[in-house]
Amino acid sequence: MVLEQETFTTETALDAAAELRRVLAARTHRRKVMGQEVLVPGQLGEALQLPRILNRLQSKQQRFRDQGLDDFQELWPTLSASTREKVLRAIGWYDPKNLDWEDKRSNRRPKVDPGSA
Repeated sequence: MVLEQETFTTETALDAAAELRRVLAARTHRRKVMGQEVLVPGQLGEALQLPRILNRLQSKQQRFRDQGLDDFQELWPTLSASTREKVLRAIGWYDPKNLDWEDKRSNRRPKVDPGSA
């Protein structure tokens, strides 16, 4: 499931960035605090400046939203394939070209057998 950068809009980038923040925050690691091991939530979202990207995508000014979209489009290809897939699955993204004919989201026409006409 590959999402081309050109297909991102401000709205889809906002959904994907918010879900990416949740996916990255769900990652935990062990850390020793005062001699005891504790699980600590992941900090990768902050390191990737997701809060800043989200703020820009939610801005009332178009130029900030455009900047946030550009920032997210630069970040997206740097993520692992499994992380991108988790995000896309969570936001309900699908590629109509990869759907079966029976899938209601597919708008392809059935193949016509030239011998049956």
